Amino acid sequence: MSTQVSATAVAHGNHDDDGYNDFLARLNARFLANCAGGAQPLFTTDVSGLWDAYLGSFADPDVRQYHNCHACRQFIERFGGLVTIDDDGILAPAIWHVDGAPESYQPALVAMAQLVRRARVTGVFLASSPVWGTPETGVWRHFAVHPAAGMVFKRATQTAGQAMAEKREDFQAVMRALGEFTQPHLEMALALLKTDALYRSEKVLGQAEWLHALHGARDAVHGSRKANVVWRVVATAPAGFCHPRSSMIGTLLEDIAAGMRYEEVASRFAAKMHPLRYQRPQAAPTAGAIAAAEKTVQQLQAAGSLLRRFCRVDEVQALWRPAPKKNDAPADGVFGHLKPKPVQPAANIRIPAQTMTWEKFQRTVLPTAERIEFLAPDRGSYVALVTAVHPDAPPILQWDRADARNPVSWYFWHGGSTAASFGLRGGQFHDVEAITLKPSMWQGGFEHQGAGVMFIIAGARESRMAGAAVFPEILKAEFHGIRSVIEAYSRSASIQGMNEPHAAGVMLTKGDNAWNATLRVWSTGRSQEYRLDRWD
Repeated sequence: MSTQVSATAVAHGNHDDDGYNDFLARLNARFLANCAGGAQPLFTTDVSGLWDAYLGSFADPDVRQYHNCHACRQFIERFGGLVTIDDDGILAPAIWHVDGAPESYQPALVAMAQLVRRARVTGVFLASSPVWGTPETGVWRHFAVHPAAGMVFKRATQTAGQAMAEKREDFQAVMRALGEFTQPHLEMALALLKTDALYRSEKVLGQAEWLHALHGARDAVHGSRKANVVWRVVATAPAGFCHPRSSMIGTLLEDIAAGMRYEEVASRFAAKMHPLRYQRPQAAPTAGAIAAAEKTVQQLQAAGSLLRRFCRVDEVQALWRPAPKKNDAPADGVFGHLKPKPVQPAANIRIPAQTMTWEKFQRTVLPTAERIEFLAPDRGSYVALVTAVHPDAPPILQWDRADARNPVSWYFWHGGSTAASFGLRGGQFHDVEAITLKPSMWQGGFEHQGAGVMFIIAGARESRMAGAAVFPEILKAEFHGIRSVIEAYSRSASIQGMNEPHAAGVMLTKGDNAWNATLRVWSTGRSQEYRLDRWD
């Protein structure tokens, strides 16, 4: 809006005010830069007086009245107090910045920015509108910003307001946990979890590291910045991390705080982490729970997503596949019918099997491996990979995203499986068709699901019905409230494609200290055996 007010300007609006239009464009660009294109979460504050500060910056009464705009006031009062928070808990206005602003607006921007910096954070900001503010009414243009696509809230089962309320509850839950559990408690928990002294510790390690890092970051700052640091971390926390008191890390920390002996701590932890109990509802769902689940699935349009089939080997994101076989001579041509002189195999002195970690094997052996065989154990951690029947169905797994699809999961039988149950002969070598990491690792970011590597074995095939293998602990947060129904559905449904070739084999997981996996690797016509004893 021009600061030179005239009756003509009021009558014709401000669409032709190039200076103001340029200011709005720079305002939006600065907003996106402050939010790092959506990578930085936004927070609400208790700031007050922004509108008075804005209008009060215009000394001339006529100019002040010219800027007394209802649409701009709504924008300033709703969005003007938004902030970002840096690693040290320091607030920065998300919208107001004096750089590049016209001289006539600079006093207003400075005044509003100062008010925002002194405000207290009250919550995480979320909005489902693709435009924040009212950019235009008739002949007038107004303050408004266009958030990046990733900043627009799109959860079908919640409104933005409900999600903001949930984040406020998350903040309170984390603050209580930080007050109850000390750094020494967390350090002891990490020591137990990192040494793999506790059963299935990888499921809890990520949350323990997250809480420990947050404790340290909060202790490193002072005053109101302590709460700001917590808000920043809560805004982007993985699902389930913000309620330590009601999770496995909370029960572990309680046992440590109570001064229990290691044997008792480990026993109680193992009982609660049993694969058939951890995040697995034991009772049948109620009629109300089933109705609520139907509503949730309908809102997410996820009915087709629950249908699962066995995954094919060609669908796997592989670290390694066998080298293609080379032809010794062209199959056609004038001399295609002639047989080449046989190549005498080089002397192959048998070298004893070398024992090494998976990480060293991956780094030093895998790059030149042409063929790999796996010694099938009589009983071991045999697994099968499962994927969506309908690849275009909405994502339901934590690591599956609409912009980067990965609907593959895995399952194993508690206590292990026999080689025979997967169609293999125990104690014999079988060709490896591919080597892959756990599907949750394919795109990164889900370390709390644990690390593992899978050897897909030629001819391996599941022979038992495993339900649908849809487990609550691998689903997105939207399904958390209907876990009992998902569990009942998974038990009663079935995986399609059992009689077709599918990706199955042995999975070795980080933290399991009893690998004893034997492989025979062929490279440049020679073979060498290796024993993998652990991850690293």
